[in-house]
Amino acid sequence: MSVEEVLSRVDELAGRDPGADTLQARVPLVELTGGEPLLQEEIYPLAENLLAAGYTVLIETSGERYIGRLPREVIKIVDVKCPDSGEADTFDLSNLDALSAEDEVKFVLSTRRDYEFARDFTAQHRLSERVKQVLFSPVFEDPQGKWPGLEPRRLVEWILADGLPVRLGLQLHKFVWDPATKGV
Repeated sequence: MSVEEVLSRVDELAGRDPGADTLQARVPLVELTGGEPLLQEEIYPLAENLLAAGYTVLIETSGERYIGRLPREVIKIVDVKCPDSGEADTFDLSNLDALSAEDEVKFVLSTRRDYEFARDFTAQHRLSERVKQVLFSPVFEDPQGKWPGLEPRRLVEWILADGLPVRLGLQLHKFVWDPATKGV
């Protein structure tokens, strides 16, 4: 799809009248996710056009691509990969300088080691002072049993014990739908 076709489809899904001068959408928020949305060169003009149309735009990214090319008004939700993800060395540290006070940094945790990494990274880079939210999310158990989950209660206990200025993030779609369900 072209950027224009995507914009038209967003307007349709958001309940916006075609050709309206102002945003009269029932849903004025658009979140762009992936895979990795920053792998698509069209993401930049798409984000600019969505902002120009009056939408609030969020982009959820793995943190491996530089976020500084995105318009400043885009709310960036940046994932920092933890050691037990198998992708711990993929985070682009220059993204820390491109974060704004409206952005969020997210850690998906599967073990105590991941938790300690996220806790220490958050403190070292003073994330709670730099972004709107720091999110700690427990990984959900793999439906095929490839990896165990981290119980949310255990993660909460660790956060409270350390008095961290972070928010617990739960993948609500995995509670609403079966965790193996794709595309929700």
